[in-house]
Amino acid sequence: MFGLLLMWGGQSAGAAAHPGVERFLSEGLVCFRDIKPGAPHHYLVVPIEHMGNCKTLKKEHIPLVEKMMDAGKKTLQQNNFTDSNDVRMGFHWPPFCSISHLHLHVLAPASQLGFLSRMIYRINSYWFITAEQLIERLQTASAAS
Repeated sequence: MFGLLLMWGGQSAGAAAHPGVERFLSEGLVCFRDIKPGAPHHYLVVPIEHMGNCKTLKKEHIPLVEKMMDAGKKTLQQNNFTDSNDVRMGFHWPPFCSISHLHLHVLAPASQLGFLSRMIYRINSYWFITAEQLIERLQTASAAS
């Protein structure tokens, strides 16, 4: 994935140069379709600057997570998906991460996740945490220290 980020972040080539891949590049983030989509709309929002996984984040990273969520919402809107009540956004929780670079999964409509995707992106599981849960965890950890 890091090579892909370098390609997207370091060049100004348009999406036409990469058929089937949509991108959103703004404020240090890139967004593109997941290569193994779990829903009709499945995007990854990734900071261009390398960051570890979501477990390495601190309270000062809350604005980044919020910015990633906003980029995901904007990408869905740009792709004519507007039902914000049928969206799942979140992160795989270590050690259940296949890639050691922070990336937000944006899935919609969540009601159309297949059986396997419902398991992989399951809310309140040991392996997936919603963006809202991550923000709450970062706020709580900060208050406790």
